Amino acid sequence: MYSFNNDYSEGAHPKILEAVTRTNLDQNGGYGIDGHCAHAREMIRQEIGRQDADVHFIVGGTQTNLITIGTALKPWQAVICVAQGHINVHETGAIEATGHKVLAMPGKDGKLTPDDIIQALQHHADEHMVQPKMVYISNSTEIGTQYSKTELEEIHSLCLEKNLYLFLDGARLGSALTSAVNDLTVKDIAALTDFFYIGGTKAGALFGEALIISHPDLKPDFRFMMKQRGALLAKGWLLGIQFEELFTDNLYYELASHANAMADILRKGIDDCGYSFASPSFTNQLFPIFPESVIEKLKEEFIFSIQEKGTDGHLVIRLVTSWATREDECRHFLSVLKTCSM
Repeated sequence: MYSFNNDYSEGAHPKILEAVTRTNLDQNGGYGIDGHCAHAREMIRQEIGRQDADVHFIVGGTQTNLITIGTALKPWQAVICVAQGHINVHETGAIEATGHKVLAMPGKDGKLTPDDIIQALQHHADEHMVQPKMVYISNSTEIGTQYSKTELEEIHSLCLEKNLYLFLDGARLGSALTSAVNDLTVKDIAALTDFFYIGGTKAGALFGEALIISHPDLKPDFRFMMKQRGALLAKGWLLGIQFEELFTDNLYYELASHANAMADILRKGIDDCGYSFASPSFTNQLFPIFPESVIEKLKEEFIFSIQEKGTDGHLVIRLVTSWATREDECRHFLSVLKTCSM
């Protein structure tokens, strides 16, 4: 059984494992106060073109989201996101558990629009309701789509006008930045958001996300919240080492490009078989629509998830490729698909 179920089924890229092994007996300061984290921070600041940014290393995406949102918002404030947003559907109410309401809006193709934000603001207009203060988006989104530079600029401009924080979840940022339709750079994202993170867990690291904070009001005392929420890792240098490797010789982009290339093989082959997709994704997540009979055959050899029910006995499945996905397994998937589609 070969898995297309997610992009963290494998361990880590060999260069990361080698670096961890090579430095295994070195002694380091704890809680991210060490030479590896300091070096990784400088590498990331250089990459994003923001020497003024604070960089924090956190173990996972959910911790990053809840700590960031919980720190930035006052008790009566809320965060706006698209209905499919990760904080709304895949984090077990973690944001609400911090005391902040998630305002889920319809969006388009998995993306939040300026109209969604305006509608949320108009509906929450006085002290009898929560006060929207933050906009949360993901790039790429939960359904594999991505924001263009124009779309991000429009949301950024509206957030400035309405005095809202803009937070970008970058768990799969590498895949978005290296896709065929992308026109954003990581420097653009750093300039157009108040905070965002560069995902490592789904990009070839063992674990870890690099949170970048640009807004000066959000920088003070952030480590206090990290500690209180259990996210200040004692052996923090393990995070630093991984991001040092990811940002040496463009490894981060190389691994994301591989994931996208494997998805491109699947996308083209599925299209050639005459099947359609539930969303226009050019990143490493695909959502093809197959008859249930075809899905049952595919399940005999491959692991994937059912996304939603379609019509007329069809289902939407999710296929995810990773930095380690093998081309021969992608070709085999298409061979099986072609056979069971005859």
